[in-house]
Amino acid sequence: MRTDLPTLIPGPLAAQEAGVAPATIRKWVQLGRLTAAGKVGRAQLFRLEDVFAAERAAARATTRRRLR
Repeated sequence: MRTDLPTLIPGPLAAQEAGVAPATIRKWVQLGRLTAAGKVGRAQLFRLEDVFAAERAAARATTRRRLR
């Protein structure tokens, strides 16, 4: 069994782990800030590290807007 493969998680679980609403995950995908790494049926699957990277980028953008 390979252990070097990334674990893929569905959008609602990704949202829970990042502390955001599932709609936020969908919005990040729509805006191109997050890309699904796979699909099972209609459900998109994400790498957790990609979700956290998108979360950090969103936080930086929010901070920049507040400093203007």
